Order: sequence, then structure tokens, then C-alpha cells
Amino acid sequence: MRPGVERSVEGGAYDGSSELELLKLRAAECIDKAAERLGALSRAIWSQPELAYEEHHAHRVLTHFFEREPPAASWAVQPHYQLPTAFRAEWEPPEARAPSAAPRPLHLGFLCEYDALPGIGHACGHNLIAEVGAAAALGVRGALEGLPRPPPPVKVIVLGTPAEEDGGGKIDLIEAGAFTNLDVVFMAHPSQENAAYLPDMAEHDVTVKYYGKASHSAAYPWEGLNALDAAVLAYNNLSVFRQQMKPTWRVHGIIKNGGVKPNIIPSYSELIYYFRAPSMKELQVLTKKAEDCFRAAALASGCTVEIKSGAHDYYNVLPNKSLWKAYMENGRKLGIEFISEDKMLNGPSGSTDFGNVTFVVPGIHPYFHIGSNALNHTEQYTEAAGSQEAQFYTLRTAKALAMTALDVIFKPELLERIREDFKLKLQEEQFVNAVE
Repeated sequence: MRPGVERSVEGGAYDGSSELELLKLRAAECIDKAAERLGALSRAIWSQPELAYEEHHAHRVLTHFFEREPPAASWAVQPHYQLPTAFRAEWEPPEARAPSAAPRPLHLGFLCEYDALPGIGHACGHNLIAEVGAAAALGVRGALEGLPRPPPPVKVIVLGTPAEEDGGGKIDLIEAGAFTNLDVVFMAHPSQENAAYLPDMAEHDVTVKYYGKASHSAAYPWEGLNALDAAVLAYNNLSVFRQQMKPTWRVHGIIKNGGVKPNIIPSYSELIYYFRAPSMKELQVLTKKAEDCFRAAALASGCTVEIKSGAHDYYNVLPNKSLWKAYMENGRKLGIEFISEDKMLNGPSGSTDFGNVTFVVPGIHPYFHIGSNALNHTEQYTEAAGSQEAQFYTLRTAKALAMTALDVIFKPELLERIREDFKLKLQEEQFVNAVE
């Protein structure tokens, strides 16, 4: 296909974008028509928060949503997909389901998260993430249905990905092959501002256990080995180490167990720590230095130490500039005001298992304002995530994702740029690690 010529929505080729823009309007209209059902879906998840790997209610609500989505049986739904609370729902144009010699369809993935935080519920708005993923997928399906001629071969896949807050459900699904053959993936995360990309950091977590020796604290303390002292020393070692940390590194932890009674020298203590850095390379350096702090505390206190890593490391999110530029272009048409690129690339961020996804398939993970200035992981954000006001912003973001997905379907040159961006960033990351 010659440069600048897009696939026609009716199967041929055309010069210009008017047909594609009409298709995008159709996607937005389909999302608006489903707004009541989508809002009910979000509210059902928000009202019954569940922790990582325990999202049985959310799993049931989401799978029933796609199983019952009109027309009947339009989505092929696989409950308990690879994980007890994961699911997969697929749709493709009816004509694509018949055996033929047609080329392999483009596989577009829309991701839903739905786990909550302990104690404060959906303070990260994962109910809205689930709604955005479902809504964007419905928009793409609605735009492609009923065209005069078959659209380009495409399959829309919705993946329910549990346990983002703890454990890394997407990493489990990567290892199970759930992302194999996906071409581009889409999701969006609620925040305080609209950003097409934020440099979410690589993250490693550890549980540190110190084993000492109990003794009477007053009668013969010299017979004991104080595991709480080891924990305090470790905490202070890391606090002192902060002076030499890079500004982009983050270390945060708690003492989970520090003994049972003041007159018993603690024989056991436990800490939990998270380490974050802009890349996996820097994360390895930070982790090594932190583990030295833990071991030094054991040596000073005479205790033994056990350092156990979490099940998965979260990788940094690789940017895909071609993809987020297309998203911004579509978002602006809907009235979304984005933060500047400088602020976007240098702003604060957290960590997500979507980072691991970006190392296996091109993807986009924009952030969106929900009508509140409350900060994530607070009780105020929980309230905002369940509010009616958040619905407008959530569905607007879903429309922008659906419109961007249609660009990917009908603009082969965009898809090629997205793939090139992905390869380049992956090569840069692997080269840096290889040099190290």
C-alpha cells in the first residue's frame, strides 16, 4: 500500500480521513448508548472491593457483562482464563469467523483491572479501569459492525487482569501465554491529570526477616539477640543511604513485626520494602545496595537474616511515542487537555505490571482526570472513583482509546511506526542491560 493511503472502511483504499472520522463518531456513539450499563458495571465493582487474586465478584460481574452484551453471543467469553479471577472475551466480525484464506487478523487487546486496596477500597480507581477497557472494546466493535463491506481482518480481545496492586496478574498471564499474538494493547488509569504517558518505574519488593534469640529483657538481656534491633538498624541504614540515592530512586518500607512484649527480647522481626527506579538496570543497583544494608544490620546485631523477593518484579513502562501521539490527537478532538510533554516525561509516577506487558507487545497506558483533585490511594480518591462525575471523564477516555484503536486498524503506516517504536525501545533497554 502506498504511503499516505489508508484502508477504506469498506475494504478498499481511499485518500483522506473523512470515512475514518465517521467511524470514530460511530464508536463514540456506541459508548454513549452503553453508558448506563457501563456505569452500572463500574459501580458494581466499586461497591464490593476485593483484594488481589480474590476478585471473584468483579470477575463474575465482568464476564456476565460480556456474555449478556447485545446482540446475544457476540462475545466469546472464557471465564477463569489462566487464573481463577482472570477472563478473556473475544469479538471479530462475523465474516471473519468463517474459514478462509484471509490474512491473519490484527489482534487488539483491551485490558481491565479490578482489584482494590486493603482498608480503603478502590482508592486507585480500578473500577474505572475495568469500565474504560470494556467501553473502548464496545466502541471498536460497534464501529466495525454493520459496515457495507467487511472491515480489515481484526479481532478485539478484552483481558481481565487481576492483582495489579499486589502480585502482578499481568505477569502471570504473560507467562501463561495470554499476550501471545497480540499486536497492540490499550488501557487507561485514573489520576489527577490527563497524560498520554507517564514514566512508571521498575519495582522490586522484598520481605526481610531477622532471627535472634529470646531472653528476659531485665534479668539476663545479655543472653538474647535482639531481632528488633536488627530491624531498626536496617531501617536506619536505608535512611542514611538516602543521601547517596539518585533523585529518581524510591525506597519505602514498614516494620511489620517487632516483637510481642517489652520484657521479652524479640527473637523475630520482619520488614517489607519496595524499591523503585526508572529502569531495570538501575533497579538492580538499588536493590543490591539495599540488601547490603539489611545484611549489615544482621552482622551488627548478631542475628541471622532472610531476604525474600516478591513473586514478580514490575518493569518500567516503555513509551511508544507513535501510539501516544495518536491518542493525544484523538483525545484533543474530544476536549481532553493534556499536560505538556516535558511535565509528562518528568512528572511523578508509580509502578504497574503493565510495564512488563510493554516488553512483550506495544501498548499504551495513559492517565486521565476524573473530576477530582484527590490523590490516588486516599479515602477521598475512593469516593471520587465511585462518583457520577467520574463517569463523563471515564467514558471520554474510552472514546479516545477506541478512536486510537481504529487508527491502528485503518492506518497501516501508523501500525508500522508503533512496531518500530516498540522494537527500538526494547533494543535500547536490552543494550543498556547487556552493557551493564
